[in-house]
Amino acid sequence: MSTIFPRVGKKTLGYNVGQVEAFLAAARRAYDQPEQHDDDIDTDTDTGTVESVDEIAAGTEPDDDPLEAVPGDETAGTDGTDAIHAIVAEKAEAEANRTGLTLTAEGIRHTAFAMHRGGFSPEHVDGALERLEDAFAARERFQAARAGREQAWMAEAESTADVLVARLSRAPGHRFTRASVLAVGYKRVDVDRLANKLVKYFQDGRELTVDEVRTAVFRPERGGYREAQVDLVLDSVVDVMLAVR
Repeated sequence: MSTIFPRVGKKTLGYNVGQVEAFLAAARRAYDQPEQHDDDIDTDTDTGTVESVDEIAAGTEPDDDPLEAVPGDETAGTDGTDAIHAIVAEKAEAEANRTGLTLTAEGIRHTAFAMHRGGFSPEHVDGALERLEDAFAARERFQAARAGREQAWMAEAESTADVLVARLSRAPGHRFTRASVLAVGYKRVDVDRLANKLVKYFQDGRELTVDEVRTAVFRPERGGYREAQVDLVLDSVVDVMLAVR
């Protein structure tokens, strides 16, 4: 069973343990055991150690033990739940190995888990997803460079950036399709404010982090921008930022 993440209280909603375990199993197979030459494994240049999925997810250094019990996990070891979750973890890993699904940075960004009582802490899991997305994106770019495809990789990122800038440079209030007057969308002024920052990032090299884009929050507004369209564009923005950094 994974003890990377603490579990919430028995009566509190957290992420479905089985789904998180299945995701971690697939991530370990894709990242820790890639089907490539050993030289392609991401290695810390200072220590010569390999960072694993568990270490990335836990936010620990390679020398730390990411599977060490998490302090403050009041639900651990009670009512036989450890044994139950251990069975769930084993089944999740077996299922991941059976399906052979391969994770990518983009796939990690779109990963979602159902909620159930006593599950894993959403805050901790969400943070792990962001770190893993970064790690997978770096690995994918490294593999592209090893295969002699870095120039094509960068050209694709630049082409996508041009399309994004064209969209984000539209007149305020008209950058995205609006929801109907009876439907709720993202508040246009909030989205436009972020759009202005993104244009300056792409055109002028203004400082902006991936986390600022990931964690952007927009107030609701009737007749605001359609949420799905804004989210899709911001997904593409994150793709480009990870590709070029």
